[in-house]
Amino acid sequence: MKRLLSGIKPTGELTLGNYLGAIKQFVDMQNDYESFIFVANLHAITVYNDKEELKKRTRDLVAIYLASGLDPKKTTIFLQSENNYHNNLGWVLECNSYIGELNRMTQFKDKSKNKSANAITCGLYTYPTLMAADIILYDADVVPVGIDQKQHVELTRNIAERFNNRYGETFKIPEPFIPKTGEKIYDLQNPTKKMSKTEDNPKGCITLLEDPDKAVKKIMGAVTDSDNQIKYDLQNKPGISNLMTIYSALSNKTIAEVETEFKDSNYGTFKKAVAEEVKQFLIDLQSKYQKIIDSNMVDTVLDEGIKKARTIAQAKLNEVYEKVGLSR
Repeated sequence: MKRLLSGIKPTGELTLGNYLGAIKQFVDMQNDYESFIFVANLHAITVYNDKEELKKRTRDLVAIYLASGLDPKKTTIFLQSENNYHNNLGWVLECNSYIGELNRMTQFKDKSKNKSANAITCGLYTYPTLMAADIILYDADVVPVGIDQKQHVELTRNIAERFNNRYGETFKIPEPFIPKTGEKIYDLQNPTKKMSKTEDNPKGCITLLEDPDKAVKKIMGAVTDSDNQIKYDLQNKPGISNLMTIYSALSNKTIAEVETEFKDSNYGTFKKAVAEEVKQFLIDLQSKYQKIIDSNMVDTVLDEGIKKARTIAQAKLNEVYEKVGLSR
């Protein structure tokens, strides 16, 4: 069975975009892959986080993983910070990467835009090499990512191939997996930007743990166009196309099926259908989340997950150290 690996940073509140663009894909794929899904909390500290808030969001993320349907019997769930082999391999890969490669990373350019050099951490600049270590440490075959993260997997492939050429066959070359549906969910008020809790207008973002009735109001107030035709056209009709993507992903219907279902409906009718789908999803997810967070399930799952993750990671790092000349 091929191996899958991915993770999410516990920064900000998880959004509907995080679920549809990532977590739902993890759940759908766990029956077909040996899955390793982690909490990327080391990546979270590239910017300052309150320690108690970071701990809470870390636990919330694990609970949401489980509430969403990740099965610990099929998926190994662990914390990145509890496995030091990630950091150790990250340094080796950093020493086999080039400044020019990191300078071209668009995520760094976007996050450092309009900031002085004194406000940008070294971690924000070099974290793509740690991300590469996260992936190739486990010989992952596929890495589910959004379109905006594809460049990081491409860098990982380049670093792994360079290492293999220098030191001998060591790492499997991973492939990015970008889902056809729900690959990117956009802001409800500015449908040209990715849905994110960091945006200024809270009406544009639906978080997974917010009041379902508030989410309904946000859907009903979502920006659309004046055409009133329910047709998928991301360039000319970004608002309604975004709502169609949300409805399609939550209802497990294709975009074509959604267009057919609502071909004689107006925007108001369609928004109500989307809002009801989102509301029922949130009610169900939050009910499961609360039961999990009130139990000891999070710690039990993480304890078991890190044991398996460390065993695999240690073997790979020992091989790397031997080839580089860092072993005795």
